Amino acid sequence: MIDHAHDLASVRDATERLLTAVGALDNAAVTQPSRLPGWSRGHVLAHLARNADALVNVFEGRPMYASAAAREEDIERDAPRALDVQLADVRDSAARLQDAGDALADWSRTVELRNGVTDSASRVPFRRWVEVELHHVDLGIGYELEDLPADFTEREIAFLTERFSGHPDVPPTRVTDGTRAWSTGRAAEGGGGAVTVTGSPADLVGWLSGRRTGEALRVEGGPLPALPPL
Repeated sequence: MIDHAHDLASVRDATERLLTAVGALDNAAVTQPSRLPGWSRGHVLAHLARNADALVNVFEGRPMYASAAAREEDIERDAPRALDVQLADVRDSAARLQDAGDALADWSRTVELRNGVTDSASRVPFRRWVEVELHHVDLGIGYELEDLPADFTEREIAFLTERFSGHPDVPPTRVTDGTRAWSTGRAAEGGGGAVTVTGSPADLVGWLSGRRTGEALRVEGGPLPALPPL
């Protein structure tokens, strides 16, 4: 069962870890490339701040972003800022999101995100937790997929396998860390077997989120499925 209060607290903790780590950088480091193609670390930090404000919009019944173009323009505008400005923006926008979450009364209502995607309001804090944790890794400053909280990693595997479930371009796939298992991809025809992908939780999250190639995974029943972009 989704516990939005737990997830809001987890977002707060993850944000503090990120702010502490980024606070040890300097202005030059913020301008250096992140692990995301075409984005500097400043782009990642700007995105995190603007995403927090966008989720405040979601909680308060407004469109998440004015437009796709405006979203990109805001990130490009904010990416070159100095470290202290980036830190203050991430911190202040995160506080606005926490305040909006604290004020929300109906967590069961359906909200609209980007590109017409809808979800329960109760799942929005986890979506933000994903943003903070994975983009902390994307900064390339010493926080790796192996450092993610274990409960987060398990839930993110479940979240991403659910996201690809039924996708016509993903073959029937069983994903397992050797202890737990998840199913994803299109339904097997005639009860046929599925591809089985086995790996560590970190490697599975890396593959499912497009952050690792899957070389460390063990694949049986066919080639490693190619996953569509998130």
